[in-house]
Amino acid sequence: MAHQNYTGSIPDQIKQISSDGTAALAAASSLQELDTIRVAFLGRTGHIALLMGTLKELSAKEKREWGPQINGLKELLHFQYEERKRVLEEAAYRAAAHKTATFDVTAYQPDQMRGSIHPYSTTIAEIEDIFISMGFEIVDGPELETDFYNFEALNIPEDHPARDMHDTFWLPKPHHLLRTHTSSVQVRALQSRKPPLAIAAPGRCFRHEATDASHDYIFMQCEGLIVSESISLANLFAVTKTFLQRFFNTEQLAIRQRPGYFPFVEPGIEIDMSCPFCTEGCSTCKQSRWIEICGTGLVLLSLDLLRLSANRQLLFLCQTHQLEQPGLNHH
Repeated sequence: MAHQNYTGSIPDQIKQISSDGTAALAAASSLQELDTIRVAFLGRTGHIALLMGTLKELSAKEKREWGPQINGLKELLHFQYEERKRVLEEAAYRAAAHKTATFDVTAYQPDQMRGSIHPYSTTIAEIEDIFISMGFEIVDGPELETDFYNFEALNIPEDHPARDMHDTFWLPKPHHLLRTHTSSVQVRALQSRKPPLAIAAPGRCFRHEATDASHDYIFMQCEGLIVSESISLANLFAVTKTFLQRFFNTEQLAIRQRPGYFPFVEPGIEIDMSCPFCTEGCSTCKQSRWIEICGTGLVLLSLDLLRLSANRQLLFLCQTHQLEQPGLNHH
């Protein structure tokens, strides 16, 4: 089309260029093809420009007769070009929108980087599986808590240092804070369930800690709570030992108990586990053969929560695991 030469009288050329240009523009199926046709007919060296160049050889009368008709032809083809361009652009937009709407995010793409599950997620999933296998129910609660659930219901007094601004993220809304432990989930579970029960509550906690290699203001915690008449601390120790043996996949793992202080349990007991990575001491256990792993004890609940149960013989046994160190050692 771009190299076709038009001959004959000027009226014949106007008629032929008009016919060919109109047909070519209407048949264009892409913006690139349409632009090629525009250059061929409306460009500086296109058919209309060449036809306009022949006017210089005509008389003044013929110029006045054919000049306006050639300009009219140019305007006609330019109008048709703009209309066809608009149609093709709309079609391209609809096609792109349809492609986006029907995009399958699960479709396999070769040579793409593969994602993986975060170590926290795999650690929590494995912990939940172990607790479920021992008959525990997995429970959850809000991270934005009230003073009652986070402190008061656990018998943490108002003058306790844990309530200070330098330890707790208090919110502008009165008596609201980011939970400092998952013990608040225990309280909510006791309000909505009747004993006997065994629950495990993994989740994020927040404390006003200085960030360093072993501390952060966000950390993961998992608490287990057993409530029943026919239990003792021996049951809690057995659950803890079984959990650790399964988590670290070794039956040789042993535990030891020593007194510890926690504001909402009495007695408070700290549990150490034998190092699962060595027999004579290593960097993980700091050459001691033992690793501090969790705190446990008999929960001291507020009188309001104790009134939920008419049976005063119930024991509320709790264990608390910080997940960073076990997760790091596990992976």
